[in-house]
Parts: sequence; C-alpha cells; structure tokens
Amino acid sequence: MTRLLVFGTFLALVALVLHLRYVRATRLPRPYSLVVDVVLVVMWALALIGIGSGELFDPAWARIPAFVGLSWLAVVLYLVLGTLLVGLATFAIRIAAAARGRDSVATRRRVTRVGSAVVAAASVAAVGYGLVEAAHPRITDTTIALDRLPDEFAGLRIALVSDVHAGPSRGRDFVQKIVDDVNAQAPDVVVLDGDLIDGTVELVGSDLEPLRQLSAPLGVFGVSGNHEFYADDGGKWLDLWSSLGVTVLRNDRATVSRGGQDIDIVGINDATAPAPYEPDLAAALEGRDPERFSLLLAHQPLQAEEASEMGVDMQVSGHTHAGQIWPLRYLVPLQQPSVEGLDRVGNTTLYTTRGAGAWGPPVRVAAPPEIAMLRLVSS
Repeated sequence: MTRLLVFGTFLALVALVLHLRYVRATRLPRPYSLVVDVVLVVMWALALIGIGSGELFDPAWARIPAFVGLSWLAVVLYLVLGTLLVGLATFAIRIAAAARGRDSVATRRRVTRVGSAVVAAASVAAVGYGLVEAAHPRITDTTIALDRLPDEFAGLRIALVSDVHAGPSRGRDFVQKIVDDVNAQAPDVVVLDGDLIDGTVELVGSDLEPLRQLSAPLGVFGVSGNHEFYADDGGKWLDLWSSLGVTVLRNDRATVSRGGQDIDIVGINDATAPAPYEPDLAAALEGRDPERFSLLLAHQPLQAEEASEMGVDMQVSGHTHAGQIWPLRYLVPLQQPSVEGLDRVGNTTLYTTRGAGAWGPPVRVAAPPEIAMLRLVSS
C-alpha cells in the first residue's frame, strides 16, 4: 500500500505538469481543456489500479483497467520527453529573440501549441505500435559455438524464456501462447530464466498453469528472477513452479546426459534475492567435475562476472528487456554488461534474451519480445 501511495503522489505531480503544459501553456479552450483534464484524472486512477494489480487487486477484475492504465504510463513517458523537447525549443527561441531585441511571445506560443499537438499524436502512435509489438513474442534463432561443448551435445537446442511478467495486464492466455510456441519448436531443453510473474501466488499463481504442458527430452529448468520476490515470498513461487513440473535450480545443478556424455546445468537465485535466498554460485558448483561443460542459468547478465571467475562456460540471462521502451535501452549499460543477444564476459559466453513479456506498460518499442532458440555447436 505504501508503494501505491508513493506512485500515486508521483503520478499526480506528473499529471499536474502535463496539465500545465498541454492545457495552460497552450491556452486550450473549453470544452477541449475539460476533456484533457478528465482524461488525466481517469488515467491516473487506472494507472494506480495497474500498479496494484496482481498484488493488491485481483486481476480477475483489475486486468482490463490495469492494461489501459499501465499503457498510459508509456504514453506519459513520451509526453514528458516531448515536453522537454518543446521546452528546449521555446527556450532557444526566447534566447535568440532576446539577442536580436525582439518579442518572441507569439512565436513561442505557436511553437508550444503545434509542438504539443505533434508530441501528443506521436506518443499515442508509438505506444499503439508498442502494444501490438509486445503482444506477439517472436521466435529468434541463434547458433553459438563453444570450445568445451562435447561433440555429443553439438546441435543441442535450448528454448530460453524469461521476463513473462504474467499477472497485472496479461494472464493465462498469454502464458499459454508462449508455451504453445515453445513446444512447437521441439527443443531439447527448456529454460525459464526468471521474472515469470508480477504479483502474489494467491492472485497470479493460476496464470502459470500452462507451464505444466512444457515438454523437452532433457528437461525443463528454471531459476528465480528479481520480481518473484517483490510481492510475495519468492520461495512460494519456486515451490509452485516445481509443482508444475519445472526443475527449479536454487543455487544447485543438474547433470544431463546425451550419447554417453554429460554436461552440468547450473542455476542460481537472482543477484538481488533477499535472505535466505541469496545467490551462491560456489555452492551450486561445489563438488562438480571442472572438466565438464557448464551452462549457468542466472537472471541478470551481471552475474556473468562471477561466473567467468569460477570457470563457467556459458550463461543465459534475461532481465534487461533490451530497454523495453526506446530510448530506455541506453540506460541498461549503466547496470548490466550486456543489453541483449550474444556477448562475452571474461571467459564466459553470455546470451541475454530480450524477454517474452513486458514489465509495467504492456508495451515494447524498438525492443521486440522474444522466445530465444539457442543452438549450441562445438567450435
């Protein structure tokens, strides 16, 4: 509830800024000014429902208003960025006019009106595109050459699914579509790399029921992300995954065999998991044959730095969403060593998926969602 109050206050201030820019500064006449203000208030309320959906509010009734309200947050992002650009333009006009000793009030007012209209239209169009993009995770295919991969595992196909974020705005139907798409690829291994949900087991748990249908001859494995710990005890979420047939690796490993050879699939908890769920790669690797190829499941790419130090061959991660909504991708490198796709951190090969879903706004702009199909080959 505290988080909801904080977000509510912040969003109210943002709505006030938008009122000042799009109603007052443009001198929008009635009844248009009244319509804009009503939209700002209604969307503020729907955004709060969206933020609380899955944790405080039951998605059974909240999902539709949450979808609208969370989508509005993406519009707000672009409105705010556009407002800054229009503000910079009018400021530049004012400085230039002052240098020439001219009055720029009329010009600035015209630029504000036209610029605000263009920004509003562009924001709605971008988010409309992003809603369509986010609704359809695409299958991507990547071949990865690895030095120590046993020949018997050459051609191994891994389906990597991360960051579904089921609950607030998308539910069981979306999860079912992902499961159907994965099974249609007939992978050898399925990896669920965390952040499958947003919300509590009580309110959102049933949305993951389709995971029971996942099938792969070498197994379905999963590790926690950070969001499993936000609204509920992450251990309860991992127990639920186990009940759905997922082999959950909690700072642990499993050995899989093919053609008489073995590799280790290692899994650790998220880098930010609270006690008693802190990640412990040393414990997960303890007692293993260091000559055996190891594949690490770790939600955040930054965990590859420790993996490299401890001799892990390959890591698969999610978490970044590739920024999810442009231009946020340019902030990702401030925290993570990789934004998306194939990379290398020290001695460890890293693949970071953009994720299948979306956090917060069910919107993807210039960061399309993916179900990553990875084909491993010997180099």
